[in-house]
Amino acid sequence: MTNLERLKNRIAASELDGVLLINPDNRFFATGFHSTAGTAIVTADDAWFITDSRYIEAATNAAAGRYQVRLHNAQNTMNDQIKAIVAEAGIQNLGGEASRLSYEEYTNLEALVGMKMIPCQDMLDELRAQKSDEEIVLMQKAQDITDEAFAHILTILRPGMTEKQVAAELVYAMMSRGAEKVSFDPIVVAGARSSMPHGVPSDNAIKEGDFVTMDFGCMYGGYCSDMTRTVAVGYATEEMRKVYDVVLQAQLAGIAASKAGVLGKDVDRAARDVIDAAGYGDCFGHGYGHSLGLEIHEPPYASPSGNVPMPEGCACSAEPGIYLPGKFGVRIEDVVIFRENGCDVLTKSPKELIIV
Repeated sequence: MTNLERLKNRIAASELDGVLLINPDNRFFATGFHSTAGTAIVTADDAWFITDSRYIEAATNAAAGRYQVRLHNAQNTMNDQIKAIVAEAGIQNLGGEASRLSYEEYTNLEALVGMKMIPCQDMLDELRAQKSDEEIVLMQKAQDITDEAFAHILTILRPGMTEKQVAAELVYAMMSRGAEKVSFDPIVVAGARSSMPHGVPSDNAIKEGDFVTMDFGCMYGGYCSDMTRTVAVGYATEEMRKVYDVVLQAQLAGIAASKAGVLGKDVDRAARDVIDAAGYGDCFGHGYGHSLGLEIHEPPYASPSGNVPMPEGCACSAEPGIYLPGKFGVRIEDVVIFRENGCDVLTKSPKELIIV
C-alpha cells in the first residue's frame, strides 16, 4: 500500500473530507514528488497536486495516474486552484497543518476556503511514524552510505587534521557514494570539545589522546540516515575506556528494550538506568532517541517525556551519551526499526572502541 493510499484510508476513517498539504515533507509523503513549492489536496477518493511551470512536466510524470496535476499561473493562481478543488470535491471539513504553518499562513488559508480548518498534523505524524517496507529500504540505503563514509574516515583520520577537515571529508564521502545531500550539518568535535553534544566543527586540530565524536547522516530517496561514532586517536586513557563502555552498555540496554508498543520514556529509562548506576547520570542531559524519516527529527521520541507508544515500523535513533565538560564526551548512535518482538538495527558500523 502506498503512502497516498494509507492517507486516503485514514481520511475515510476520520471526520475529515480532505486535507490541504503545504509543508514540503507532507507533500512528498503523499505524492512522492519533491519540489520547492506546491500544494497537495487529498480526499478519501482522489488527490491533486498544484504546481507551476517549473515542475509541471516532472510532476505529471511522477503522478503516474495516482493523482491529478494542475498548473497555476498568473491567470489561474494557486489560490484559484485551491478554491476550485475544494469546491469540486465538496470538502466541508478540511484538515490543515496547524503545527507546520505560521498563524498568518493558516488563517489566510481558512479565509481562502471559507471555513475553519481542522488541525490534522497529528494524523500525518502518526502515518509518517509507521514506515512502510519501501521507506525502510530507502533509509537502509542512506544508512549504508553513511556506514561507508565512516569506514573511509577511519582510513584517513590522524593527528593534525582539524574538525572542519573531518566534517568536509564525511560530506564528500557521502555525496560521492550516492547521497542526495546531508541530512544535517555534520557534528565533529575533538578533545575537550567533544563534551559539547551539538558542537560545531572548528579549526581545532586533533591531537593524540583525543576522543573524536562524529555525528553525521545523509539523504537517499528523500529519507534520512543518522549515526554517531566516537573514536580515540593514538590511545585512550582508563577513564576514557570506562566512560565509553558505560555508553555502549547503555545503548545496548536501550536497543534491547526497543519494541513496538513500548513507551518512548521506557526505552529511554532502560539506557538511562545504566548511566545512572555508573554514577554519570548528571552527564546525560538529552533524550535517548528521536524518530526520523523524511526529516531528521520526527515524533515520536524515546525521551523522558515520551509518553507515546513507539509504533510498529518506527525508525528511531539510539544515542545515549556522557559528557564531561573540560575533559571529553562520548556518544554512540544507531538507527533502529521497532518491530513487534524487538527491533532491527540499520547501522552496521562497529561500536566497540576504535583507536586510530
